[in-house]
Amino acid sequence: MTRLWLVRHGETEWNRARRIQGATDIPLNGTGRDQARRAGELLRRRPVDAVVASPLVRAAETGAIVAELLGLPEPRLVPALAERRYGVAEGLTPTEVEARFPDGARVPGRESRTALLDRVLPALEAIAADHAGGSVVVATHGAVIRTVVSAVAPDHGAAVGVPIRNGSVHSFEVGDAGLRLRRFDDPLEDESEGHRGEPLAAQNALEGAGDA
Repeated sequence: MTRLWLVRHGETEWNRARRIQGATDIPLNGTGRDQARRAGELLRRRPVDAVVASPLVRAAETGAIVAELLGLPEPRLVPALAERRYGVAEGLTPTEVEARFPDGARVPGRESRTALLDRVLPALEAIAADHAGGSVVVATHGAVIRTVVSAVAPDHGAAVGVPIRNGSVHSFEVGDAGLRLRRFDDPLEDESEGHRGEPLAAQNALEGAGDA
C-alpha cells in the first residue's frame, strides 16, 4: 500500500481576484507561501519519502516549500499533474464567463473532466508504483483533486459542496484495488483550519461551480 498526500497549491493573486487560472502560470503570493509552509509543517508529522508536483509554478513552488521543510530533495515535476485547462475562460471571473458563455455554453479550449482524469489517474498510479509501500506528497491543483475525489469516491460527501482550500491536504492510498480516498481534509489538516478563515470565494473562482 502506498500513501499519496495530495496538496492543493497556496494562494495566488488570481485566486484572490477570483480569476480562473487553469494552465496560466501564476505564482504564489505571500499568503500562498505561508499556506504552503503550514502544509509542510503539518506533513512533518507523517513519514514522507518524496515530493512530486505539477510543473505550473504555483504548485511547483508549493512542492518545493514542503520538500524543504521535510528535508527532502526538490520535487520531481510531472506534467500530467497540471491543472485543468480552461481555454478562453482563463483570466476571467465566473461572472465574466457566465456573461460570455451563458447557460452552460461550450467554452472553447476547455479540457473535459474525462480528459483530465485520463491523464491524472495514470500519473498518480505511476508515482505510487515508483514509491511502492512508501508515502509521497503530490502538490497539485483544485480541479485535479476535485476530479480525482469525484471519480474514486463519488458517494463521499466531499464530492459535492465541500471546499478544497488553498494549502489543504487530502490523503489517498494505492493498492491492489487501485486508488482509494482515505480522508478528505485528513485529520492532520484539522489544526490548519484555524489558521485559514478566508472565504472560499477568495481562494478558488470555480470551486463549487458545476463544471469547476
